[in-house]
Amino acid sequence: MPEGSGSVAGAPNLPAGFTATFTSRYVDTGHLRLHAVTGGEGPPLLLLAGWPQTWYAWRLLMPALAQDFRVIAVDPRGVGLSDKPLDGYDTGTLARDMVALMDALGHQRFAMVGHDVGMWTGYALASDHPDRLDRLAVAEAAIPGLSPAPPLFGSQETNDRLWHFAFNRLTDVNEQLVSGREHLYFGHQFATKSAKALPDYAVRYYVDILAADPEALRCSFEFYRALDTTIAQNQQRKARRLSLPVLAIGGAENLGASVGATMQLAADDVQSLVVPECGHYPAEEAPEAVLSALTAFLAPYRGRRTTSDLPTVRGVNAQGVSG
Repeated sequence: MPEGSGSVAGAPNLPAGFTATFTSRYVDTGHLRLHAVTGGEGPPLLLLAGWPQTWYAWRLLMPALAQDFRVIAVDPRGVGLSDKPLDGYDTGTLARDMVALMDALGHQRFAMVGHDVGMWTGYALASDHPDRLDRLAVAEAAIPGLSPAPPLFGSQETNDRLWHFAFNRLTDVNEQLVSGREHLYFGHQFATKSAKALPDYAVRYYVDILAADPEALRCSFEFYRALDTTIAQNQQRKARRLSLPVLAIGGAENLGASVGATMQLAADDVQSLVVPECGHYPAEEAPEAVLSALTAFLAPYRGRRTTSDLPTVRGVNAQGVSG
């Protein structure tokens, strides 16, 4: 069973009854081991958070979602308790990781919610594996290679929002500058991108996980170092428009309606929601509004069959306590 601060057992201030429904488990996909928090009954729903967060970003939504869905909140490669390989942080590989995860759990068809880098991965998964996703909800990101690139000398507001992209892509000086100052760097990211401050315990939890392991810090930058590859992939994906339903969620105090505008560049069936008085972290800043939107968006999917619809792949297995 996964243990330590990155697991359910080590997470602070979980909603009441959370551990009665959800458990941590390791899932061996055949290429790497991923940490996932699973629970609930119903059709499968994959939750994928973004930089620099873990599965914990979804904690406020998960109990309600588990009433209707089999919820799988996963740490992607490089994050939390999941394996931290040297490479594979382009969104094509990240999407294949998610497909392999769901294969290992026995789910051929599923719905997905992705935030930030999780939105990048959700777009790649929907484009590269269109037979796997039923519905896709995304939140609070521009997609490099799909969204228009901002100018180098943009406005102060744009610079304040996006400067970390250039910094995170550096080869190694960023680790040297951030190591020992993780709470300063990542704390600044959380403080400046939220309209409603995240609880201190949540910010401390995310940053402590990054500060505890130099490999975790390195991997947090690898998603950005792989952007040349991701951008080239997305430029090819633009030729394949998405036909599945998409819900695009933006915080009014951060990306707002631009999330929907981004997805309209790629998909034909896009619903857009701008959450008032909300910044970059809708699932934590405005969980009631996000839950309401997801409930309505996923309603047509909710009635699907609830049993696993793929046999366990030979040589691939899930480890840990089933939940």
